[in-house]
Amino acid sequence: MAHITIEYVIMVPVLILQIFLFPLTASWLMNVWVNSRRTLALQEAANHLGSTLQQIYLTLNHTTISAGVVTQKSNVPPFIENYPYTGNAILSTVLDPALNSSKILKITLRLGTVGTVVTTSVILGQKVQWKASTFVSNSTNAFIRAQKFTNGTIGLSFGG
Repeated sequence: MAHITIEYVIMVPVLILQIFLFPLTASWLMNVWVNSRRTLALQEAANHLGSTLQQIYLTLNHTTISAGVVTQKSNVPPFIENYPYTGNAILSTVLDPALNSSKILKITLRLGTVGTVVTTSVILGQKVQWKASTFVSNSTNAFIRAQKFTNGTIGLSFGG
């Protein structure tokens, strides 16, 4: 009889601990997995926007392209797991502005109320200007706007 009592004294707390520990651990692991999946999807959208901006700049920067305005509809998904996201960008010079060095456009995307933030950087030439603007993913007319001026400078911005 003493052995059965000792077994119950040892096993009952372990069983009660497992009842609480397994669901909490599973929930924690699922949260980690979901956050990683959201971050990856948001990073993919940021990389796509950066690539599109870079391709538009390189296309307009060619000497055979005359002055004008180009708009490109956004090809990124409007929602990531039912959350809209917003983005903005900052243009900075790599070295000394007097050296006419390349510029880097740092794009930052934020996922709705979840709080996930990702950034990507795109290298552009020295003849680029960035107009402060905000990208709103769930806007029905979200686009990228590029304008080539007669002096060869290319202005980029988000629109919509």
